[in-house]
Amino acid sequence: MWLKQPARVGPYARGPTHRAGRILLLVITVWALAMVVPDLYRLVRPLGSFGFYANNDGLITDVRGPFADKASSPAFQAGLRPGDRLDLARMRCIPLRTVRCASAMAALGGMRLVSNDQRAELTLAASSETPVRDVTILAATRPYSWWASAVLLLDQLAAILVVLGAAWLVWTRPGLMTWGFFLYVIWFNPGQSAQYYALLLQYSPVALLTQNLLGAVAQGIGAAGFIAFALRAPTNATAPRWRTIEKALPVIAVLLAVLLSSSYANLLGYPTETVTRVGVLSGLAVAASALFILLARRDELPPQDYQRLRWVIWGCLIGLPALVIADAATGTTLFDGLWQGNPPPEQLWGLLYLVNGVLCLFVSEAIRRPYVVTVGIPLRRVTVLGLLLSLPTLLLHEQIDHVREELSHDVSLPAWAWIALAAVILFLVSRAHEIMTHAVDWLFNRRIAAAAEGLGNAILNAKIPADIESQLVHGVRGALGLASASVFREDGGLFRRSAADHAWDGAATQTIDADDAMIKHLHARRPFNLDHEAAVRNHLPEGLMRPILAVPIGDRLRCLALALYGPHASGTDLNHDERIMLAYLAELAASVLMKLDHDELCRRIAVLERELRDVDAKLGRVRRRSTGPSEQVEPFSPRL
Repeated sequence: MWLKQPARVGPYARGPTHRAGRILLLVITVWALAMVVPDLYRLVRPLGSFGFYANNDGLITDVRGPFADKASSPAFQAGLRPGDRLDLARMRCIPLRTVRCASAMAALGGMRLVSNDQRAELTLAASSETPVRDVTILAATRPYSWWASAVLLLDQLAAILVVLGAAWLVWTRPGLMTWGFFLYVIWFNPGQSAQYYALLLQYSPVALLTQNLLGAVAQGIGAAGFIAFALRAPTNATAPRWRTIEKALPVIAVLLAVLLSSSYANLLGYPTETVTRVGVLSGLAVAASALFILLARRDELPPQDYQRLRWVIWGCLIGLPALVIADAATGTTLFDGLWQGNPPPEQLWGLLYLVNGVLCLFVSEAIRRPYVVTVGIPLRRVTVLGLLLSLPTLLLHEQIDHVREELSHDVSLPAWAWIALAAVILFLVSRAHEIMTHAVDWLFNRRIAAAAEGLGNAILNAKIPADIESQLVHGVRGALGLASASVFREDGGLFRRSAADHAWDGAATQTIDADDAMIKHLHARRPFNLDHEAAVRNHLPEGLMRPILAVPIGDRLRCLALALYGPHASGTDLNHDERIMLAYLAELAASVLMKLDHDELCRRIAVLERELRDVDAKLGRVRRRSTGPSEQVEPFSPRL
């Protein structure tokens, strides 16, 4: 799995290894999507449930499941009670192709959802009060909940986007870093796979067992892949001091795969709850190790890459604990002592899985972009979205379900209508999130608004073009803390570098052709990004001083100047509000420059008119002296 990528020639590498890597990428991507996409069908046709939960030792801890009360649970109706224990020795999967083996796969480890009317043949171990007994249960359709469907829809869409996004990173930037992250997210993503497993259980227990073992191997490789990603993010390069750990990653992957695979030994009659807990908590150890590596690598990177690494670190701090907690709560009984028989709604774990998508979003942005905005901006937006989704939902979900039940008595609506209603509610939540995000951004960006007002007034009061250029360079740099800034004046089809610049002392560029591909978006008269290849071709400053944003100064008919700005001195990109500020200042500067040009032209015309009047008066006196007093002399009337 640890693929060595060939040297890249042009935008993509060529050769058999590259083609084999892409074929493998497509195969794994299809497998990852095949596990999560079928669960969208559950929005229309919910799966069934036996109505009980048994841990990996076979201990039954819950006989209600997703049903409203115990009396509605097929397990309770069949006589199962908390404290009963499945007889693992009698239910072991030898041979595999039996209903009893399929029942063990469905019952052990928290796999609660199965196909409707799925039959389970269970054997309960003898206790001090009851002998060994056989129980047959038919799965009943789990109760419909619009809240559960909304969380499921969000989880599955997020999982699809996460898998495709990680695959795209490998496709466009192949390397150990992107492969490691991709191998991690194909298993550790927000998606649910209940429908996929239910189909395998219904048609082929052998295929299900194969899938489980392959999944354990994938988890081990994914965990090691994530450590490889932590060692190399965001530039796909690692320092020599980390090479020993990198060489040990295949061993770590094998050990984790063996540990996770051993949790399925309960199908052979051995209790594995402790092993399963250790396997799930190994994810916490992997997360802690990756976070430690990321924190230790901060001093190894230049400012712009350090800011990208901060995105990865915050994504880990938010996404990894949510994933580990959700896995431990749904796959083990580790937290059962906290609930005291009243566990939280299962949708809470779906929301926690959704939070894990934040990690994938942050990582994708950090890898895809050479410069990123300060991580505080997306953190504010994620916080607002989390408050909108979680707090009201947790407080009101019971009341909402009661309202739905009351409406169902009066109005008979199909399942798809409730899904449509849930989609409308999600749209309203997204609009509320957008409005609140703008309000929070305004609160945190008042400094930018104040700077825009001060610089705008200075530009409006400027008396000469040099004052305007000084505000656009030194004023903006001081207000925003930029690493570089410069202005190029339009001069006969060229943009000539003016005296106003900062951190351009070593740059060879003095002029930029208006037809150069670097400024192909100049005609739009809106700020546009400058790529690295164009900056190198035009000999612009390198490193942190490299300009990343061009701001045209002019109107629709004429571009008077071009302002080039670098990132912040801290290495972060210019955010949305700062870009709007620069566009606003460019518009003011264009108006004032045109006014100054107009005033200068008016002064020149006035001077020429005075000079012409003086010439006319002199010519008139000369003609009068050269002619007689009786002759009429027509005054000289020059035309401009």
